[in-house]
Amino acid sequence: MNDLSTPSFISEHDRALRAFDLSAGPDESIIAKARGLRPLIKANAQASEDGRRVVQASIDALHEQNLFHVSVPKHRGGQGASFRTFIETVAEVGRADGGTGWACCLLNVCTWFATLFSDRAQDEVFGPTPRARVCGIFTPAEKGERVEGGYRVSGMWHYGSGSLHADWGALGIRIGTRADGSPEVGLALIPFTDLTIKDTWYVAGMRASGSNTLVADDIFIPEHRVMRFEDMAAGDYSRTYADENNYHASFVPVAAIVLVAAQLGLARAAMDATLGSGARKAVSYTIYNQASQSPPHQIKTAEAMCDIDQAHLLIARACADIDYAASQRQKLELVTRARIRMDTGRAAQLCRGAINMLLSVNGAGSFANVNPLQRIWRDSEVASRHAFVLPEFASFIYGRVLFGVPDLVQPF
Repeated sequence: MNDLSTPSFISEHDRALRAFDLSAGPDESIIAKARGLRPLIKANAQASEDGRRVVQASIDALHEQNLFHVSVPKHRGGQGASFRTFIETVAEVGRADGGTGWACCLLNVCTWFATLFSDRAQDEVFGPTPRARVCGIFTPAEKGERVEGGYRVSGMWHYGSGSLHADWGALGIRIGTRADGSPEVGLALIPFTDLTIKDTWYVAGMRASGSNTLVADDIFIPEHRVMRFEDMAAGDYSRTYADENNYHASFVPVAAIVLVAAQLGLARAAMDATLGSGARKAVSYTIYNQASQSPPHQIKTAEAMCDIDQAHLLIARACADIDYAASQRQKLELVTRARIRMDTGRAAQLCRGAINMLLSVNGAGSFANVNPLQRIWRDSEVASRHAFVLPEFASFIYGRVLFGVPDLVQPF
């Protein structure tokens, strides 16, 4: 008789991950540091948006608490925390300001990327600057050619979130051509002394993230600072020292889930506003003097809270999969990786939907320039459309894997 509670596509490995004790939880001491900075970051939010970059006071405060190196291994001066801790920490920053949370997130994860490169490359990044910050863009620059000892690269990388506060870039480059004529892509560590920043970040939302364009003009990148993207996606990293869990975490699943962290914080911030000042507002053209007493407002707020909770639960499960597999020095199976992409896209969708519901609960006044809800809404609308978390592609990938059609649409 079939055990209907265990679908046939769930492997023994996935059963082990399902059994992982979620109650182990994140490191609250690290999350508390971010929570303690929320008043400062929130106070600086408008200035960060106006300046289209995180104000320096917020950057300095995050740096002082080592919150740009949450999951960087301790061997390289980081906190070595789980990716569940990473998500919850960045969510607290995003709860204060979405753009600051986004920049904090990308600088964190891209600095973790750097710890997967060769030991020599890591020494060059972290040796002179132990708390170096790295931003990253996967899409390769226009020109790249192999030369003796490395690569010559020219071109631009768009949307370099946090680049105004970075020391290095983890950037896509062309390292060859496949048999079908498509480019073979690698990720390269490039110091910002070899790059210039082009001021291009004029957008409707996530303005504070400072996601400008990076430019390289015929620069040389040595071989030891390059990894094939396919090797990274497969977990075949160049690092030699690997005595901590985060040296074994799955590259693409991590790169996906972190993109929801700031959005979780934005959704929480919208709920904070709704249950605070929003609850005391009168409902125009009705008998209700307070929104908290209005049945339609109660129902929509409950639905939004449920969506936010679902998003958190999906990402918590994804983090448990990633963290547990890393602790066991195992690679995530295909179906798990595809499901994490699916859960990431769905979580972003849930956060955006919840914020939209809460704006309706709060009414047209939510869109006043002085109301932080309109910035939360704009930030969410931009962040949730990142190409790596689009729910349509995530669903497509997961569905193909479930049906046993594993040819790649996107790496996952």
